[in-house]
Amino acid sequence: MAGWAGRRGVRAGRAQGVDTRPVIALVVLVALLAAYAYQHWERQSPLIGRARVVDGDTIDIAGTRIRLEDIDAPEANQTCIDVRGQPWPCGRTATDELRAHINGHELNCQPSGFDRYRRVVAVCSLPDGSDVNAWMVRQGWALTSGYFRTYGAEEAEAEFAKRGIWAGRFMPPAQWRRQQTY
Repeated sequence: MAGWAGRRGVRAGRAQGVDTRPVIALVVLVALLAAYAYQHWERQSPLIGRARVVDGDTIDIAGTRIRLEDIDAPEANQTCIDVRGQPWPCGRTATDELRAHINGHELNCQPSGFDRYRRVVAVCSLPDGSDVNAWMVRQGWALTSGYFRTYGAEEAEAEFAKRGIWAGRFMPPAQWRRQQTY
């Protein structure tokens, strides 16, 4: 019995000390709220500036990598097949067409979040307000992507008119990436 009494005393002594669990929980909660607030603020702040074109669906503004939202362009080293059955560098062409369309103008990109590579995902527009993402799909240099297929009408227009990659045969960029071994 003496052994049990000693154990109760030790437990009672710990219970009377300061419990740090609520303080730790509060610190974690504040950190999570701060992280959420930072991400929410980042998504709402437009990115404005001259863009450097990385590829047909990725640009860089002042060191911030931006993935054009809801589109998927052929990869830089991807080839397509033209109407005569000949391969052509459709990925490089898509990149060149985006560069020519932007033509050194300042873009206004409205972020909506980040992708798995921590690139900002955004819809970008030229100074006249025209949607760059939609233009890439409408001209046949990118496919619409994402759950909502935002640019489905533009893709249907490009396919019907046989613009860009729709003029011949191509592998969808997502499928092409899956088949590559790095």
